[in-house]
Amino acid sequence: MKIKCLIADDEPLAIALLQNHIGQLSTLEIVGTCANALQAAQELRTKQVDLLFLDIKMPQITGIEFLRTLRQPPAVIFTTAYREYALEGYELDIVDYLLKPITFERFFKAVERYYSRFSPKEAQAASTRNMPQEEYIFIRTGNKYNKILTSDILYIESVKDYVVLHRTDGSTFMAKYKIGDLETEVKDKRFLRIHRSFIVNLARVTAFTLQDVEVGQMELPIGNSYREFVFKVLKEGL
Repeated sequence: MKIKCLIADDEPLAIALLQNHIGQLSTLEIVGTCANALQAAQELRTKQVDLLFLDIKMPQITGIEFLRTLRQPPAVIFTTAYREYALEGYELDIVDYLLKPITFERFFKAVERYYSRFSPKEAQAASTRNMPQEEYIFIRTGNKYNKILTSDILYIESVKDYVVLHRTDGSTFMAKYKIGDLETEVKDKRFLRIHRSFIVNLARVTAFTLQDVEVGQMELPIGNSYREFVFKVLKEGL
């Protein structure tokens, strides 16, 4: 079955680019395009939509305001030129947040995230026994709790009174947190503290020595007091 996609954007060039990207994937099908939220609402009432590519800055009603009005929204990928709405977007449980101009590589990754969360029912039934559920943690920033998939984390770094989560897509997430408290939260999710300032995702470790651990393109030091235990865990786990 093809994934039925709706595009809502007030920029014709942005719509054209998404149409081109979608057209390169045989698993996706465009069921409509619209220039504002009111048109999108009409499309959702009359058509089956599995995945909505939704611009944020649109006339009359913004994409965020529109999404909040939907009782049973389809899966949503925000498409925007503005970074500052990312946190608010993820609080609405969107699939991904794409910054314009959208490259095909980044678009493809967003579609893969959709599939990881909304695989066809028949595929889910066949693979439920073998497919682990996505694990996540909640990181508090002020009064908000932000959902972070553990599979998206390469490593965690302590910087003074803050922790920085380095993600697989190159982005970072910073919060005021003690690394020791976060270590307790992620210890059962295949994370390992290797240094007073670093915790690594064991699934992302590609190599190690007695002095350092390689995660992605980074080489992170192993602290002297952690060395024996870290080496034992890595040697047995890799």
